[in-house]
Amino acid sequence: MILNYQYRCYPETPQKSQLNDWLRICQYWYNVQIGDRFSWWEENRSNYIAPSGDFCYISCSLPPLKLRDKPNFYSQKKLLPEKKKDLTIVRHSGEILEFSVVPSQTLQDVSKRADLAFDRYIKGDVNGNRSGKPRFKNRYRTLRVEAQAIKIKRIEKNWLYLQVSKLDGWLKVRLHRPLPQGFSLKNILITKKADGWYCTLCLDDPSVPHFTPDEITPNWDNSMGLDAVLYEDDYLATSEGEKLPSVKSFRKNQKQLAKISKRKNAKKKGSKARRKLAKRECRKHQQIARARKDHAYKTAHTLVSSDKKVFFVENLNLKGLSKRNKTKKDHQGNYLPNGQSAKSGLNKSWADASFGQFFDIFSYIAEKAGAVVKKVNPAYTSQLLSYRDEIVFTDCSIRKYYDAIEQIVVDRDINSAINLKRVGLELFPTINRRSGKITKSSTESTTKEVLAVLKGILEANTVPSGQCG
Repeated sequence: MILNYQYRCYPETPQKSQLNDWLRICQYWYNVQIGDRFSWWEENRSNYIAPSGDFCYISCSLPPLKLRDKPNFYSQKKLLPEKKKDLTIVRHSGEILEFSVVPSQTLQDVSKRADLAFDRYIKGDVNGNRSGKPRFKNRYRTLRVEAQAIKIKRIEKNWLYLQVSKLDGWLKVRLHRPLPQGFSLKNILITKKADGWYCTLCLDDPSVPHFTPDEITPNWDNSMGLDAVLYEDDYLATSEGEKLPSVKSFRKNQKQLAKISKRKNAKKKGSKARRKLAKRECRKHQQIARARKDHAYKTAHTLVSSDKKVFFVENLNLKGLSKRNKTKKDHQGNYLPNGQSAKSGLNKSWADASFGQFFDIFSYIAEKAGAVVKKVNPAYTSQLLSYRDEIVFTDCSIRKYYDAIEQIVVDRDINSAINLKRVGLELFPTINRRSGKITKSSTESTTKEVLAVLKGILEANTVPSGQCG
């Protein structure tokens, strides 16, 4: 299995200078390729749109010497040998760049990134979703070096020494956790962050077996439903009756971040004081992101340690949930209140929770443990009682429901997590979207198990009579 191990590395001062030069050359080479593609795009695109929705390309009325083929990964990569023969002068700054000092695979990876960014803008990904227009980079952070340009010179107790092609000396890497036995190195990523340099080792670990999700058949005992909760201090609700806390890293640090940003903006541009505050602002953003990522990993490990093999989560439309409200106008064209002020706070909470990042990390951790994460449709799961075909949670303000028949208190989020589990097991009722009536139901087959979970929660929260004081 391919695994990534990220470590802190400590390059010497001459090595830092070399790596910064490599980053500057890669940034320039990326922007040149993107600019070349935009130039070809504007010169060869017509305004005619085909019935399929795609733009048509025609030969424009330019002299024959200016017509050329569409730039792609291979045509732009072939320009590198000519670039390495002579020095390159940056037109707007007069800076002199030497492409020959950068490993060839690193420059080829830059061409691959430019090709991927432009293809996602024109064609879209495998699902047909197109990305935004590629931007020119004003900062390049990561260098990719292939394994044939790397030699492992020495491995000590807590240190790893790498010899990278065209980098003077050995690159010193701090091993805060041991490397797996019998690994094979595929490539490394050298990244410059706000607090220093990092080295990510891409390893092929034979000790982790290849996992195929189709081998697991979900049932009531080996599966768990997870409901994304965005209420108070709760982060996730499970179908086992537990609630996991949130971290809210941005909410806790936004006042300090705003104070630093305000002080930075008051300083003169280009001054030493502004640069120091900008670095302090970057460190604060890094602290917020790391706290959120650490919480995601710890939450994922907590769930995987439950020994469940299948986890059903909501297939959330995160982009739609954080969308701005539509504007409202009266008959005179004046803008009316549309609730965007309250929606902005909700959007900030969705971004701070970062459920998209969590589900990616959770899928990765679960796969390593031999489990699988499946996304299911959450329609009506937060409204319908999980043990009876009755819609009771008609409003988001209803957080709990007391059932006089069963004499239990049903929590909205835990009830939704149980319903997500039923959806994944194909036991959830079929509801007509127009009328709201249930056309097909198998609720009775899981009523006993659901009530056992809900009554178990009630008994766990009940204080014995002899311990009241």
